Amino acid sequence: MSKKILIVDDEPNNLSVLRQVLSPAGYHLAFAKNGKEALIAAQKHQPDLVLLDIMMPEMDGYEVCTRLKENPSFLLTPVIFVTAMDDIENEAKGFDAGAVDYITKPVSPSVVLARVATHLSLVHTGELERVQKEAIAMLGKAGHYNDTDTGVHIWRMADYAAAMARAAGWSEENVELIRNAAPMHDTGKIGIPDEILKAPRKLLPQEWIVMKRHTEIGYEILTKGHTRLFKLAAEIALNHHEKWNGAGYPAGLQGEQIPESARITAIADVLDALTMERPYKQPWTLEEALEEIKKSSGQHFDPHLIKLLAQIEPQIRNIKACWDCHEIKSNLLPNSVRFNCF
Repeated sequence: MSKKILIVDDEPNNLSVLRQVLSPAGYHLAFAKNGKEALIAAQKHQPDLVLLDIMMPEMDGYEVCTRLKENPSFLLTPVIFVTAMDDIENEAKGFDAGAVDYITKPVSPSVVLARVATHLSLVHTGELERVQKEAIAMLGKAGHYNDTDTGVHIWRMADYAAAMARAAGWSEENVELIRNAAPMHDTGKIGIPDEILKAPRKLLPQEWIVMKRHTEIGYEILTKGHTRLFKLAAEIALNHHEKWNGAGYPAGLQGEQIPESARITAIADVLDALTMERPYKQPWTLEEALEEIKKSSGQHFDPHLIKLLAQIEPQIRNIKACWDCHEIKSNLLPNSVRFNCF
């Protein structure tokens, strides 16, 4: 479907020039000759982008842009000023009003086409990122649907994982990837029957076999996504219960056979679980949890990562304090809310 562009200018010749530039490119165009018409046209056509003149009678482009941005429907709609005013002061005023770019008159067709395509692409990319983050929240919640915690766990442990990944030398891009992948580690629990998942007792051997399947179920679900994020999430889901000494599941991997992403997430997950209140236990202090994890170095957990955890303990404390504050203030965080405490 072709993108809709609203062009606003009080000079008919300027409207005609922009029509000649943009119409052959397949855009659906709407026009307005003044600010009042622009606001009406925006409501009627719901444009994907606005090209807006600044110097217009009665209502200038700055006011039009400001009023558009006051409407939630147009908050993310890119507005590009098309103007003969090219000094720094006017540019700053335009950006303050909510514009994303300037095109100077007389317009160059190649510049107009390039700027329009760029900003429409950025909107599309932003929408994809928003949808992906919503999917992360939904899959993370699905994996913990039957839990009694407030939902903060998956995000707090994700910040722990991100802090550890950075300490382990991961690039900033990959730190952000694990921050968003780690919350999906238990997605596969959605496939475990309630009578096993919520059993108020130690699981029977045959029930434990079923419970272990959540790692493979999560992997099967997440491998349906082909982005780097979902590939990493699938890797974590499959391997986050493997142990350094080979006593974990599902494959009994040992040492560095276990992907580092899963080794990091395993520590972050257990650390946070120990400090959470459950129906069957009181929350441990952070000091007690860190000491318990340290005891499992070389058995459950990667010894090198445990050393790094000790080095970044102040960061871990700050992350927990930040999330504790959010939890107290909101009691129950909306599923769509994602704070960063790291």
